[in-house]
Amino acid sequence: MDDVMESAVGPHFSGLRLSPSSLPSSPSSSSGFNGTADASAAADGFAPPPAAGSKQPFLIGVSGGTASGKTTVCDMIIQQLHDHRVVLVNQDSFYHGLTEEESERLQDYNFDHPDAFDTDRLLECMGKLKSGQSVNIPIYDFKNHRRCSESFRKVNASDVIILEGILVFHDQRVRDLMDMKIFVDTDADIRLARRIRRDTVERGRDVISVLEQVISSPVDFGLLLFKYVAQSACLDVFHMYNVTSYEPC
Repeated sequence: MDDVMESAVGPHFSGLRLSPSSLPSSPSSSSGFNGTADASAAADGFAPPPAAGSKQPFLIGVSGGTASGKTTVCDMIIQQLHDHRVVLVNQDSFYHGLTEEESERLQDYNFDHPDAFDTDRLLECMGKLKSGQSVNIPIYDFKNHRRCSESFRKVNASDVIILEGILVFHDQRVRDLMDMKIFVDTDADIRLARRIRRDTVERGRDVISVLEQVISSPVDFGLLLFKYVAQSACLDVFHMYNVTSYEPC
């Protein structure tokens, strides 16, 4: 498994480019983002449409299957946009807290289903950030599967907002707020290998329980949604063939 993950090459961006006019000017710097993720991106040369209004934050949606490398891609974007104020918001923060009955049947609960997320709360927070307001992002306790009712993460107004999650493209209202949409397309075998390592090393699970969860989830909503978005709803979706070594996602 380690050989498979360590031998793969770096990510290929098949057309990711930001033009200076696409981003709001940052009070911390007068220089713009040159926008080239790598040589192939420069050759393809895609520049997204500018956000409405010079002061409106630029919202990037990053989606992909479990353990596809979304966090790695977000980190790369943040590094490239070092001259701008960038904030990362995770869809995982908006999980619904489980009821007692759901907690007792945890093995049957599908955390990869659209209904597992509080999309209305997510939409409210994204709308405020998009309008330049600060927000309080919920904090989710993954150990107890509860939302921390008295704890929040304050996120201030920024030049660029990155919204990351397996199903951030699911709701049309959320998609409509996005200026750019990126899908991290990674081979299923690589994702499974990453997921096994992540869940056993970081979350204290055994290999059998991880495999049982994968087998018991008959529908990969993230991949189904990608096909829908790519074909009918969002023309600015990028394939990012990320086959790097393991990174937590």
